[in-house]
Amino acid sequence: MVTEPANEAIKESPPLTVLYDGACPLCRREIGLYRGLRPLRPNSPLCFIDVSNAALPLPLPPGTTRAQLLARFHVRGRDGQWLSGAQAFLALWAALPGWRWLAQAGRLPGAAWTMERAYRGFLRWRPTLQRVAARFERPGLQRPNAHDNAPR
Repeated sequence: MVTEPANEAIKESPPLTVLYDGACPLCRREIGLYRGLRPLRPNSPLCFIDVSNAALPLPLPPGTTRAQLLARFHVRGRDGQWLSGAQAFLALWAALPGWRWLAQAGRLPGAAWTMERAYRGFLRWRPTLQRVAARFERPGLQRPNAHDNAPR
C-alpha cells in the first residue's frame, strides 16, 4: 500500500471554463446569475470568458472559430474536453448549487437529447429575444470584464 504524506498540498483540478457571448443581453444576464454562485466543490473553480471581443486573444478550441463560439454556448470541462449546447449547460449546472438537480435530470434517458433540441429551437429565436431584452436593459449596466477568467 502506497500512501502520500498528509501535509502534501492537494492538487486543484483545472477550472471549468465557460465561454459566453458578452454582447448578448440574454447571455450576460444568465452568466451574471451563475457568477454570483460559489461552485459546489471549493477546489474546483469556474472561469468565465467573454468571447465577443475580437480584439482579445482567445485560445480557441481545436477546429473552431470565434463565430462558432458565439453561435452556441461552450464549456471546457475539468478534463479538458470541449462541450457545447445542452451538454455544456449540464456540465455547468452540475458544478453549481441550486442547479445540480437540473444536471441530474439531464442524465435521465432522452433528457439531454430533448434539452439539445429545445436549445436549438431557442437559438432560432435568439436574435429576436436579444432585441427585446436589449430594450429592457438599464442604462449604465456594465458588461463584465471581457476576459474575466478569475476563478469563482
